[in-house]
Amino acid sequence: MTDIEIAQSCKMKHIGEIAAQAGIPSEYLEYYGNYKAKLSLDVLKEKDRDNKLILVTAITPTPAGEGKTTTTIGLADGLRRLGKSANVALREPSLGPVFGIKGGAAGGGYAQVVPMEDINLHFTGDLHAIGAANNLLAAMIDNHIYHGNSLYIDPRRITWKRCVDMNDRQLRCVTDGLGGRVNGVPREDGYDITVASEIMAILCLADSIRDLKERLSRIIVGYTFDDKPVTAGELKAQGALTALLLDAIKPNLVQTLEGTPAFVHGGPFANIAHGCNSVIATKTARKLSDYTVTEAGFGADLGAEKFLDIKCRYAGMKPDAVVIVATVRALKMHGGVDKKNLAPENLEALEKGLPNLLRHVDNIKNVYHLPAVVAINRFPTDTDAELKMVMRRCEELGVNAVISTVWADGGLGGVDLADEVIRLCDEESNEDFDFVYELDIPIEKKIRAVAKRVYRASHVAFTTKAEKELQKLTMMGYANLPVCIAKTQYSFSDDAALLCAPEGFVIHVQDIRLSAGAGFIVVLTGSIMTMPGLPKVPSAEKIDVSDDGVISGLF
Repeated sequence: MTDIEIAQSCKMKHIGEIAAQAGIPSEYLEYYGNYKAKLSLDVLKEKDRDNKLILVTAITPTPAGEGKTTTTIGLADGLRRLGKSANVALREPSLGPVFGIKGGAAGGGYAQVVPMEDINLHFTGDLHAIGAANNLLAAMIDNHIYHGNSLYIDPRRITWKRCVDMNDRQLRCVTDGLGGRVNGVPREDGYDITVASEIMAILCLADSIRDLKERLSRIIVGYTFDDKPVTAGELKAQGALTALLLDAIKPNLVQTLEGTPAFVHGGPFANIAHGCNSVIATKTARKLSDYTVTEAGFGADLGAEKFLDIKCRYAGMKPDAVVIVATVRALKMHGGVDKKNLAPENLEALEKGLPNLLRHVDNIKNVYHLPAVVAINRFPTDTDAELKMVMRRCEELGVNAVISTVWADGGLGGVDLADEVIRLCDEESNEDFDFVYELDIPIEKKIRAVAKRVYRASHVAFTTKAEKELQKLTMMGYANLPVCIAKTQYSFSDDAALLCAPEGFVIHVQDIRLSAGAGFIVVLTGSIMTMPGLPKVPSAEKIDVSDDGVISGLF
């Protein structure tokens, strides 16, 4: 069966039953039908537990697939099968990838969160609310200019873009305000995908309504004719933006196929944002279980780096253990094998591709100093010799590799992985956890620290435009913020064609952007874009609905 057929065959529990199982009082629940609910922020007043936080990350992604979300869900189910109190905290999917290349993002096989169709489509409306807030702010900027421009905003230096939660390259660069004076002030404009909006990042890093509103007020929307920043607070927009996000900030509660409570909330991209679910959802999950399993987007060089250097820094948390997901198939692709030829045993290619996994492992163990385990997401074509090779090479680095079959077997296929995670939490320590850089060093040094220590670049090259932005942000007093590096997810470098574990390459910083509300500096490298386009054959072409309303082809 396909993923969606498996999900549709599942008999879900009423969300009230899931909440009761998680110890959530009924007065905290806001029902969205029978199988979804939002939680009042009052749940954060519950007493803290001695919770173990497990971060699931992965090797550098390939078209062969790694199964990070599937492993995250299966691990939580596996922990519960061992009698542990466990839940899972995940990001919400964006409609862009759902209708683009990736398809759905609610796990796979027998390790999924449900209702799968709702989660992948409109869910509880969070992304729509974020888009509405983003575009309200854009409208207020242009309205302010139209009605006299008392803040002296330079229309040529507006940095705030509109957004839509869809891959649409046609909207990257637009000219709007045409049609005469009554239709606005003509200017060049553009769109980002909603999950790249700073408001998404703000929602996912805020820890309260007050914090949300304060962060929104600090958003810089552009500059005046005499080069002074203009904020959303100066436009008096923060109150209305907060009102639009009042429900969106509340975490969503759903369930896995095995009835494990799942908190699915927020969804910033990891290649162009910080790639983690909301701080509020993670903190909520941790108050309601002994083990919380969460994930960060793409490979460990992107999602895990930002989870650790941005989210953990702001939220005051650190993982007790890290799971690094890999597949034999993906490692053979890193070793130079074409996607069409991954099934036959190929120990030579696997040996060539293994350095990608080993570098991610080395970063987690020796840069961040965190306990780690490798989860080998097993495919039917994997041979015993290939699996043994991966396990042996991991052991040489002092890390165990455990075979996971959660796609086929659900939580039962994650029991061995869960057992190793429990051992790591009980026997190894995260007390030596360290960030890649300290906040009090110059912005340029932070960028170089990530590029050299995590990516293993030899050099970082800045365009003249980027250098000017560095100087400007330092003079404006923002040098103490963490950096959020936007680069391709397909390589340690900024060149998607450089697979495996390249060394001696140059990271090219094209531009620097300030996300003052979110509280980080976005560093754009290579040819990264904040508005993706659809592929030649988008996933949207395969999706359909039957006469009785049953969706097919979603994944």
